[in-house]
Amino acid sequence: MRHETTPGNLPCELNHFVGRRRELDDVARLLERARMVTVTGVGGVGKSRLALRAAAGLRAGFADGVWLAELAAVRDPGLVDHAVADALGLTDHTARGPRAALGAFLARRELLLVLDCCEPQVEAAAELADAMLRRAPGLRVLATSRQPLGVAGEHIVALEPLSDAGEAVELFADRAAAVLPDFTVDAGNRAEVEELCRRLDGIPLALELAAGRLRALSVRQITGRLDDRFRLLTRRGGPGGPERHRALRTAIGWSHELCTPRERLLWARLSVFAGDFDLDAAEYVCAGGEVPAEAVVDLLADLVDKSVVLRREDAGVVRYLLLDTVREYGLGWLRELGEERRLRTRHRDWYLGFATWGEMEWFGARQEEISVGTERELANLRAALEFSLEVPEELRTGQYLAASLWFFWVGCGRLAEGRYWLERALAADHEPTGQRAKALWVCGYVSILQGDGTAALGMLYECREQALATGDATAVAYAVHRMGCGALLGDDLPRARALFEEALGHYRTLGELNSNVIMAEVELAMAVAFDGDLEGGIELCDHIREVCEDHGERWALAYALYTRAVIAWWQDDPVLAAELAAECVRINHTFRDMVGIVLGIELLALLRVPGDAREAAVLQGAAGGIWRLVGLPVFGSRHFGIPHQRCEELARAELGRPGYEGAYAEGLVLDLDAAVARALTGLPPTRPGPRQPRGPVPPADPLPAGAPLGRSAQD
Repeated sequence: MRHETTPGNLPCELNHFVGRRRELDDVARLLERARMVTVTGVGGVGKSRLALRAAAGLRAGFADGVWLAELAAVRDPGLVDHAVADALGLTDHTARGPRAALGAFLARRELLLVLDCCEPQVEAAAELADAMLRRAPGLRVLATSRQPLGVAGEHIVALEPLSDAGEAVELFADRAAAVLPDFTVDAGNRAEVEELCRRLDGIPLALELAAGRLRALSVRQITGRLDDRFRLLTRRGGPGGPERHRALRTAIGWSHELCTPRERLLWARLSVFAGDFDLDAAEYVCAGGEVPAEAVVDLLADLVDKSVVLRREDAGVVRYLLLDTVREYGLGWLRELGEERRLRTRHRDWYLGFATWGEMEWFGARQEEISVGTERELANLRAALEFSLEVPEELRTGQYLAASLWFFWVGCGRLAEGRYWLERALAADHEPTGQRAKALWVCGYVSILQGDGTAALGMLYECREQALATGDATAVAYAVHRMGCGALLGDDLPRARALFEEALGHYRTLGELNSNVIMAEVELAMAVAFDGDLEGGIELCDHIREVCEDHGERWALAYALYTRAVIAWWQDDPVLAAELAAECVRINHTFRDMVGIVLGIELLALLRVPGDAREAAVLQGAAGGIWRLVGLPVFGSRHFGIPHQRCEELARAELGRPGYEGAYAEGLVLDLDAAVARALTGLPPTRPGPRQPRGPVPPADPLPAGAPLGRSAQD
């Protein structure tokens, strides 16, 4: 269960936890003196459930909480670091790898990290655990795997099946009562239940599957079906394996045998999903032949009734999930049927359509829904990308899919992972196609936001030259637009304005209107305002707000609000500036867009100086912590750095060096949500306070060479 006051993401328990007192004590005792504990055992023996129960019991001992990273659906070893960063809520926009970001994040925290189901990528999980334990002295790791990870200092808790007959019977009875509320174990059926538990070797998953069959069979009938005709199923992995492996295979195979032919076929087809999925996806991917689309919902319900598929509901949204062991079994049958390639292609096509829909609808009122939905489907999108980039005939589709997700990589705080997929896609196929051109400009855009201008310009120039040679006018427009971004962040305002105006001319000729086009107008407004034309900047921002309001667009709008807020500050209107900057932060926090959040916080810090210089310094510290996840503070730009520069000067003058640095350090340790909450609390009053020395609008009053632009002595 989630504790209301302790950080973490452990899920709530859905049913009663039975037994395992000794093993729970072993885990707790080992974690008191060891920094790495791994729970090992056969699939279905209850490793994950034990680890989660143990972790929940240890929550109070970790100031920064207990966090779960599920690795079962991670098929690419390069994504293990990303999956752990996701679990920790760590959003990193920098060009550094996620492991470096994780190391920096964990280095100053005391927390327990649960790495669940490491066996799909055991080497990558082991490397990450070893690296993080060496970097973060306050870190403890509790892993689950079918084999030890081999990390230095690792302690093993080998989890066996329920050897205590009483515990096995208690577990079966508890799960059976969920199926048949009147079910009890009594003198009349105890011997039969004990025999069933013995035949299933006390493996929890096998017992739960058996309990699920009580809707149709008695205990005696279930036991009677575990006879010699199922032994062939136990040998699918080869002879000589441990009895408990064969018992689990028997239990799952027996559930498979008791399914109808159409249920078995759907089970096999569902195995292509990574993580959970919804009904629409199941109907598209799995329908065909003996399983028509209209039959999927009833067959899926039947598999839920048989405990083959799990049903989850959150905020009115129903999702379905196959446990890892059950999915593996289904995938084995799918391969025997010769359908794996076809089903993985259909799976990829569904999520390609999902990404295309998200890209098209991003310019509209559904941005928040798209953000949440894409986050929910991330495991399946990763699987679709992996399939596309590992099959030679699908590489161009992989490029298109990776590029179509630009709205998620850029708008929802996923720059590092986006660049990972985009660079893989670009390296896989160098043919000058439209798919490659799109991947080039998107990767260039991501790289600019990460502060890697050199790599970005190389990709953008390649994109433009290829587009000019092939007559791809759309790619020309986007390449020129993103070159303008590079010039803007590099303080070359005349070149930035020229490139933005050229790109907008291309967009108008093409009839293009979407969030990227609006961002080009926002960036032009920034360049115009930074160049001293405040009224021109206001005119552009007002136009942008009208377009955004007409279409329900909020992501690009947030940047227009930031731009207008900076202009309001230059025009001695701190009240308007604070209102606009606060709304910028609120919107970007919805999408987890770190760039927009930190820019807004920098401006809100400056606006606190007249009344509360200490709080301004705290907010600067909070911004400093976020910049570490974004990249180069204020992009290394003179113009973007002016609010920070002014705020630091004023706060230091009022607080003195010890006071400023103490407050800055207080803000530096705030996590993202706490930083946003702090920034939005106690905004300036509705009447202007004392005037702040702003200095002339740049570039009339350029900052001196070498002036600090976003880094303090604390960074």
